[in-house]
Amino acid sequence: MRFEEAYSGNVFIGATPEVEEADTIIYGMPMDWTVSFRPGSRFGPKRVREVSLVLEEYSPYLRRDLSEVKYYDAGDIPLAFGNPEKSVHQIGNFVAKVLEQKKMPLGIGGEHLVTWPVVREVSKYYNKLAVIHLDAHADLRTDYEGEIYSHATPLRKIAQLIGPENVYQFGIRSGTREEFQYAEGEKIHFHPFDVLEPLKKSLPELEGRPVYVTVDIDVLDPAFAPGTGTPEPGGISSSELLEAIHAISRSGVKVVGADLVEVAPAYDPTEQTPVTAAKVIREMLLGFSK
Repeated sequence: MRFEEAYSGNVFIGATPEVEEADTIIYGMPMDWTVSFRPGSRFGPKRVREVSLVLEEYSPYLRRDLSEVKYYDAGDIPLAFGNPEKSVHQIGNFVAKVLEQKKMPLGIGGEHLVTWPVVREVSKYYNKLAVIHLDAHADLRTDYEGEIYSHATPLRKIAQLIGPENVYQFGIRSGTREEFQYAEGEKIHFHPFDVLEPLKKSLPELEGRPVYVTVDIDVLDPAFAPGTGTPEPGGISSSELLEAIHAISRSGVKVVGADLVEVAPAYDPTEQTPVTAAKVIREMLLGFSK
């Protein structure tokens, strides 16, 4: 198997140079074609990789070192600039290759629409797939001002694909009336505002099941992550997000894929947002990988 690398520069800290040895494939999805407020998340994957070098490879939370897991950084997927439908198709094709080789996909976005084609492919390989979604926004619209390919729609598409009863949403504090009514009227496990307490209560329900985890960096309060396209006040802290990742890691769920999306570096000159994202990805690698 050969993955085409579409960028030159740093890879995520500690990545193996040999794809055959890897259990997990890191890849970037540099897309922000449908954002509704501020563009720039297409630059997120590259910057998250670059700032990952500030981190230690050892996690005192999980007492594991990145040398204990094998992962390969495949670079950014080359996407059709400005064409969301074609880009979604390209992302799906890439992830299909990862899954064919029985490797776990770990994506860096990019806007949140990129999660939709990944989950679509993962659901073909794993029966009874569940999705854990941490976000400020419900992302349950059918369209955004007539556009069905929008970063406001991926969780609606996912719910329709795998069944709303298999979608678990946490931290939601923004959305339309229709989105909240849809979540509450269907069988979505919908937990607005809070993350840790409802997540920990939900995890036993998912024990033994394949789970995909998607994290929008704006689940954090803008005080902790100002570098994002659609900041929403009232979010959780970076410590709470790390604790949520660790709770998933220590539970009995089988994580079969994950992503972290919506980092837009231009809006955070302090770089705390990409550094936080890199640390979350480090904890995902150590907690979710084999």
